[in-house]
Amino acid sequence: MFVCVLDQNNNPLMPTTPSRARRWIVSGKATPFFKKGIFCVRLNQEPSDNQKQEIAVGVDPGSKKEGFCVLSQSQQYLNIQADALTWVKDKIESRRNARKSRRQRNAPCRKNRYNRSRNPFPPSTKARWDWKLRILNVLRKLFPIAVIAVEDIKATTKPSKRRWNKSFSPLEVGKKYFYETIKSWTSLAIYQGYETFESRNAWGLKKTKNKMAETFEAHCVDAFVLASKALGIAIKPTNLNIMCTSPIQLFRRQLHRFRPAKGGERARYGGTRSCGLKRGSLVKHPKYGLCLVGGWMELVQKKSVKKVISLNSVVDNKRLCQNANPFDCKFKVFNSWNFKFIIKEGAFLS
Repeated sequence: MFVCVLDQNNNPLMPTTPSRARRWIVSGKATPFFKKGIFCVRLNQEPSDNQKQEIAVGVDPGSKKEGFCVLSQSQQYLNIQADALTWVKDKIESRRNARKSRRQRNAPCRKNRYNRSRNPFPPSTKARWDWKLRILNVLRKLFPIAVIAVEDIKATTKPSKRRWNKSFSPLEVGKKYFYETIKSWTSLAIYQGYETFESRNAWGLKKTKNKMAETFEAHCVDAFVLASKALGIAIKPTNLNIMCTSPIQLFRRQLHRFRPAKGGERARYGGTRSCGLKRGSLVKHPKYGLCLVGGWMELVQKKSVKKVISLNSVVDNKRLCQNANPFDCKFKVFNSWNFKFIIKEGAFLS
């Protein structure tokens, strides 16, 4: 395991070992903090050495899961397996149907008008590529990344049919947007799928057929191969631990629930704040310890109304309680990701 190091101006330096980071913290030379679940230290004085090795990040895109690997010529720092954003398309469809139904009822609504903020590709496609960019943006703030290697994906097009190309263009347009953004940050290396396959087999690495498995061999192995090819080295992985992450799904405010309750009443629904706390934030509760903020509700007790919040586990995001007092929760940090670490026995190989 390695610890990310930042200087006084939050510029990334080369990662260090946990023992050295511990000595810095004890002596007051560095301040510890967490960034999206990754432990880091910030130096309180000028670094003794500013030399940096070339670090590459491999990206293996996927429809359900995606792999990221941070690698240098001598060390394998971090493996990330991320869940792809798949719910945006259904949310847009539900919103469209709700607006259509409200226009037929005696309820507050706006008239149908042309979508003035129309993007060159659908919202679901943009959300998928923006999620990859958010992960890479965090990594480039923690590591001195010199190159990002991506496995190219293509959509079948037919030059003679414009309507066919129009329906398949979102993938190509989204990919172009993804590549242009990376080029504005750092160098970009693009490899085809068969190149990754040939290199993986030549190096004796295996990839599991279970794409949903939370193991290094599912997606991170291809990301490792891509990063190695970008650095021009052929080595075997030394770190098989992975960090599984997924974006926290926030339910934006609606007028009411889609389905009415008994009596035809529609309760309120949605929102990103619970009693002054942003949902998904990391808080410390005296009984449950570190947990995530969920939704809130009102409890009627002896002619008085009390607002309570629900708390979720930071390990598996399962609900711990629904009646926590918000004043008992000590705010720690804002959070927009769910994350957990999968530690494999013998993950660090010599």
